[in-house]
Amino acid sequence: MHRKIIHIDMDAFYASVEQRDNPQLRGKPVIVGGKPGSRGVVAACSYEARRHGVHSAMPCASAYRLCPDAVFLQPRFDVYRGVSRQIQALFREVTDLVEPLSLDEAFLDVTGSSRWQGSATLIAQEIRTRIRMVTGLTASAGVSYNKFLAKIASDVNKPDGLFVITPEQAQDFIDKLPVGKFFGVGKVTEARMHELGLRCGADLRGLGEEQLVRRFGKAGRFFFRASCGIDERPVNARRLRKSLSKETTFAEDTCNRDEMLSVIFKLAGQVAASLKENQLYAKSVYIKVKYGDFRQVTRSMMLAQPCQNIGSLEQELADLLTHTEAGMRPVRLLGVGVSGLIGGPEPAQADTQQQLI
Repeated sequence: MHRKIIHIDMDAFYASVEQRDNPQLRGKPVIVGGKPGSRGVVAACSYEARRHGVHSAMPCASAYRLCPDAVFLQPRFDVYRGVSRQIQALFREVTDLVEPLSLDEAFLDVTGSSRWQGSATLIAQEIRTRIRMVTGLTASAGVSYNKFLAKIASDVNKPDGLFVITPEQAQDFIDKLPVGKFFGVGKVTEARMHELGLRCGADLRGLGEEQLVRRFGKAGRFFFRASCGIDERPVNARRLRKSLSKETTFAEDTCNRDEMLSVIFKLAGQVAASLKENQLYAKSVYIKVKYGDFRQVTRSMMLAQPCQNIGSLEQELADLLTHTEAGMRPVRLLGVGVSGLIGGPEPAQADTQQQLI
């Protein structure tokens, strides 16, 4: 029996929340992120802004040049997380097999569900309707028999759409799918594939698994299996985040180490708050430094015991900064992150053991 997998993806989530909460923004291009003249990046943008070529992760200065009439807003992550919790609760009214990928998207496995006579399509439509009623926001959904195809499907009829890929339709759909749409294919891999004459799923399938593995390593096996409509990854309801980070871009490059440390400690406090909210503990902590010439380095340390209160590690974070050229070279961006995340009860008080990487 084929599985029934739904992928739900909120439409322009952060920007849509802002338009919902401020009706005067509806129909206008909205950009959530840094200020127009800043060197911050776009965290999210409305579909009105996207029509001007604006997209997530774009420098705000570039976004402003493309869409000078846009309304630029600072993110309200506490609000977005609250809305996300409402949406996640709706998912769990339908099934316990929910795998959140971020605040605004998740996989659901509804195989064997008795709702709507077991129709995943009707269940997906029910979820979208409930999201609109409870939050006032729209969501797009993809339905298929595996995660790869469900996620691809959710993007077909965006925004506020639903698309289904049945087992009978899958191979023809995949054969025509551009390689850049395959999971794990970024711009660099896509360019390599194009150099090899690989443009669509049919090309990947035609090249064969052995050749794909030879050229792309272990990922080549996934590319081949996906090109054949095979993706056996389960919907993991116990999926934990592997890392968590916060970062900020300075308005101007700085060599002031006191200013840098102040920013690092503030970011560490934000990371600690996120760990507490998600009931997670970190095995390691790191800082990221991007210099004025855009060269980037990270420095990390392992913790003897998992820790949640990263904000208390001021001396350790300061030591990490000394192992960079920050101050001797101007710094554009700083970040603080944690990895090796685990859930569960609070471990013993953490000591630190510095192991620079």
